[in-house]
Amino acid sequence: MNRLVLTASLVERGATRYTPAGLPAVDMRLTHQSTVTEDGKPRQVSLEMRAVAIGEITRPVLALRLGAPVRFTGFLTAARNGKGLVFHVTEVA
Repeated sequence: MNRLVLTASLVERGATRYTPAGLPAVDMRLTHQSTVTEDGKPRQVSLEMRAVAIGEITRPVLALRLGAPVRFTGFLTAARNGKGLVFHVTEVA
């Protein structure tokens, strides 16, 4: 199963663009920092990742405040250029 749930802050949001199918799309950059337990020991985790919202989910994404923590749900896929991953957001809470 390919499902990701991540609490992150929206730090960058692009303008609405449209896919070849005519769907609205918004490119984003998310950051996350937390402490997790790995092998019984605390570990600091910090990451920044590219994300995109396509379709109806763009409406709530456009209403998000920059910097506020939000729970994003979606899936990962390879970037178009084959360099890295992109988080496709399907829900925000």
